[in-house]
Amino acid sequence: MSHDPLPVLRSIAPYLAEWATFQAEYRGVPGLQLAVAHRGEVLVDVAWGRANVETGEALTSEHLFRIASHSKTMTAVVVMRLVEDGLLRLDDRAGDHVAELAGTPAAGVTVRELLGHQGGVIRDSSDGDFWQRSRPFLDREQLLDVVRTEGVVYEPNERFKYSNIGYSVLGLVLESVTGKGYAQLCDELVVRPLGLQRSGPEYVTERAAEYAAGHTGLTAHGDRRRVIRHVDTRAMAAATGWYSTARELTTYGAAHVLGETSLLTDASKRLMQREESVVQIRGREVGRYGLGLSLGTIGERKVVGHSGGYPGHITRTWIDPEDGLVVSALTNAIDGPADAIATGVVQLVNLATAAAQEDPDPVPVDLAVTGRFASLWTVTDLVDLGGILHAINPRLPEPVNAHARLTVSGDRLVQEPLPGFGPTGEPVTVERDDDGAVTSVRLGTMTSYPIERFRGAMAADDPAALLDRIAL
Repeated sequence: MSHDPLPVLRSIAPYLAEWATFQAEYRGVPGLQLAVAHRGEVLVDVAWGRANVETGEALTSEHLFRIASHSKTMTAVVVMRLVEDGLLRLDDRAGDHVAELAGTPAAGVTVRELLGHQGGVIRDSSDGDFWQRSRPFLDREQLLDVVRTEGVVYEPNERFKYSNIGYSVLGLVLESVTGKGYAQLCDELVVRPLGLQRSGPEYVTERAAEYAAGHTGLTAHGDRRRVIRHVDTRAMAAATGWYSTARELTTYGAAHVLGETSLLTDASKRLMQREESVVQIRGREVGRYGLGLSLGTIGERKVVGHSGGYPGHITRTWIDPEDGLVVSALTNAIDGPADAIATGVVQLVNLATAAAQEDPDPVPVDLAVTGRFASLWTVTDLVDLGGILHAINPRLPEPVNAHARLTVSGDRLVQEPLPGFGPTGEPVTVERDDDGAVTSVRLGTMTSYPIERFRGAMAADDPAALLDRIAL
């Protein structure tokens, strides 16, 4: 059979949106934007929840999000463009281009070391309270003062040390090399080549009404979320200033797919995507990094991308540079589960494409059942992924660890016969009304009901009569 993933991706696109928005609602996030694309074809572009919990404004897919450290990937792209044009070398030292760094340890840190967080540069300065609005982000003179007085914590290449200050220095290098401001460079080398209309390198006051509000995180379940206003990141824009939408991030992400040359050559992309650092803490791997890109593996799929943490917005984009899949999840709370949602969506894609490659026999029409069902104990999605029915618990963040396949055995559905603590290998019983609509599903042990019917029963005045009320 053909292994073209597009037919499978198109078929599961509605469920990807349903699963992600359930996750957002279940976790109490104010709002979520999710976009999924494959080689330029946008398959999911959904917005759920509120742009502002204080005004009640509904979130749309057009609202702008601060994407924070995604900015590092854009900065790295600009660096590589200048390298391709012969205006900059990865082995150039920061002091070669920023005269104010002369005589400081930071002067000898190379562009490559800054890109890969191997320069040993302090993360945010000894007073990083601009991250919680106690002071403005650093301007140029303040940035230079930080680098001169407390800039280098480790020797270059001694160990991976993530650094917003280091990327801010890269912004100064880019401006020195070209004689242009960082915002102008990004517009010329990233925004315009991709035709982006809702993306840029710094907060734009004139577009204030277009931004989704940021919100505080929760310290306890009953906390009230507060709106966090947006501000300019000033000289730190190269590290954290960008804004965008989930959909436009899939356009940007597609430019990192091999064979797509809108921004960079494949040679430059491979260099950015090559492993520079394996980050281990006390023997446990916590991440990998290239040049301006975090690296990951989801199942057997190797991905690159970046997360972003801005006061009130948490974001994540994953890109498969070989296959062309791009997933971007943006949340507007400081504890938003953007990383878990984006990763879970990729896991669902993996489950579906793996099933499709098995060329499964179709489930007979009289046995097929899909939808969301609930019991006192759980929520279960029955969904066709790649031609195989799957039972998925959408309350859990990792579908790869929260699913079971349903197979046909004779004239009935059964749960896949695998070792397990649940009702594996047991039959699935479906009850329907006279019109053929599903009224209940029994997955081995307990009866589950269509989710809205279950919720209605849960809202009844007499919770003790719940089961009787559902069964009526």
